[in-house]
Amino acid sequence: MHVTMATSAGRADRPNEDFVGAVPDAIVLLDGAGIPGAERLCAHGVAWYTRRLGGALLGGLSRADGRDLAAILADAIAATASAHRTTCDIVDPSSPQATVLMVRVHRGRLDHLLLADSYLMLDQVGGDVRVLTDEREVVARRECSAPLAGVAPATEEYDRVRALCATALRARRNQPGGYWIAKDDPRAAWEAVTGSVALDGLNGFAVLSNGASRIVSPYGLTDWPGVRDLLAADGPSGVIRRVRAFEAEASGGTDALVPDDATVAHYRLMP
Repeated sequence: MHVTMATSAGRADRPNEDFVGAVPDAIVLLDGAGIPGAERLCAHGVAWYTRRLGGALLGGLSRADGRDLAAILADAIAATASAHRTTCDIVDPSSPQATVLMVRVHRGRLDHLLLADSYLMLDQVGGDVRVLTDEREVVARRECSAPLAGVAPATEEYDRVRALCATALRARRNQPGGYWIAKDDPRAAWEAVTGSVALDGLNGFAVLSNGASRIVSPYGLTDWPGVRDLLAADGPSGVIRRVRAFEAEASGGTDALVPDDATVAHYRLMP
C-alpha cells in the first residue's frame, strides 16, 4: 500500500485535536471533541486524549494478529481511561472524547470500524465510490435541535432553548437509542459500526475527519467521486486546501464559517 496524509488545525491558537497514524496494514483516524468546559475536567485536554488513544490503537493493530477491531478499541479506551482516571473527572459528559475510524488490511479483505461521524471512502474497481460513516450522532443532533426551529437567533429564548438541546444531546451519548463515542467506557467499542470488503474490489480508500468531509457537505464544493479525483491529482493536502480556501472566502461576512480541524489519509492499493 502507498499512504499519504495531511492534517490542519482549525484554529492557530488551539492544538489540533485530530489524530491520524498508520502501521504497515492499518490506519487510525480520531476526531477529538473539544466540548466547552473540558479543560476544567481534564488537566490533559482533548488533544492529549486523541494522541493517547490513537497510540494505543496503533499499538494493538501493529500486532497484525487479526484480532477483532472492537476488542482492540475496547482495550485502548480502557488503557487511556486508566491513564487519567485518578487525576481527571473522566465520567463527566463533557470530559475528553473522540470519534474513531479504524481500517485494516487482513487476509485479502479490508476490515473497518466506525464510531461517530468520520468518513471512509472506498474507491471501487469499476469507478464507483462508496462512503461509510456512523450517522447516529448526526441523527441525534438533528432530533435534539428540533425545538430550535422557528426560534429567532441571537435572543434570550434562543440561548435558553439551545442550552436545553445541548443537555438533551449529552443525555443520549453512549446510551442505547442514542449515539456512541470513545470516552471512558470500553463498552462503547462494541456499539461501533463494523464491516469488511474484499480487497480485489478496491483501487484504494481514504479516511476523512468531519472537518475535511465538509468539502462535500455542507460546503458542496464537490461530490464524493470528485473527492476521489482530487485525491488522485493533489493528494490529501489538496482536499484540505479547498476546504480552507472556501472558509477564508466566507470569513468576515454574515455567513462566516468556523473552521474545524481537518484530516485526510489516502491509501492506494499497489499491484
